[in-house]
Amino acid sequence: MNKLLSKSLHFLGGDAQSDRVVPPTGFTARLTTFAAAAMAFLTVFALALSLATGRLADRWGAELGKSSTIRVSAPEGQIDAQVLAVMEVLVTTPGVKDARPLSDEEQFALLEPWFGPDLPLDTLPIPRLIEVIEEGEGYDAEGLRARLAGEAPGAVLDDHSRWREPLVNAAKRLRALGLLSILLIAATTGVMITLAASAALNANAQVIRVLRLVGARDAYIARAFVRRYTLRALAGAGVGTLLGMGAVAALPSADAAGGFLTGLGFQGLHWLWPLAIPPLAALVAFAATRNAATTTLKERS
Repeated sequence: MNKLLSKSLHFLGGDAQSDRVVPPTGFTARLTTFAAAAMAFLTVFALALSLATGRLADRWGAELGKSSTIRVSAPEGQIDAQVLAVMEVLVTTPGVKDARPLSDEEQFALLEPWFGPDLPLDTLPIPRLIEVIEEGEGYDAEGLRARLAGEAPGAVLDDHSRWREPLVNAAKRLRALGLLSILLIAATTGVMITLAASAALNANAQVIRVLRLVGARDAYIARAFVRRYTLRALAGAGVGTLLGMGAVAALPSADAAGGFLTGLGFQGLHWLWPLAIPPLAALVAFAATRNAATTTLKERS
């Protein structure tokens, strides 16, 4: 453990002599820092999307999975009797925790987004809706449908399965796309840093040749490039992560706007996840630069 810590401190501290092998500024330095910052910024949003859609899938599954609706359609003089018959059936149905008919105001609120605020609800033959809340393992949907058909022929049970499954599947696919995006961003970062490191190695071919003449080994030269580009990626990713977290924090919250695509930021301990991006970017840069340095130096040996 102490040996590993000593190597890590030596890597971070560097070697002033070997650092001269790598140009401290220039095109490759700016490219590496900018690429790491930009990719970290995008990774923050991909991570936020993945975590938010995961929460969305869980919420939809929980809310729609534990509730259902019974629609009662009957002539005006019979609808109240049908509603009472449905309520009597639900009282004796195992797995039903609570059931209540929606008020006219609640039904109007449900229809308003579709038909506007001027809907003449009192003049239209709108079915009555009964909200059913499940408990435990829920109720037997087919058995309840059979009982409703006998006691209240105008009642139709909607257990939300046709709505729940597509929504939950869509949210899960969005989460998978977010994770895939993170992997693609990491791969792209590695490619760009590899190109930048290879360009720097080729630009310093004369310096490398002189170092070899005075006895420097390829491992010594490669270590100088690996350290410099790893630290550049770490610094750039740190800046990009902070900017990304600030941008995510500026998104509207679910409570503020109440829309479908709100609340897509981080919540609670999820704010700690982006802090892992800079170290992971440094690991990607370390592996990419080491591979580029080793390959290029072997080709020039």
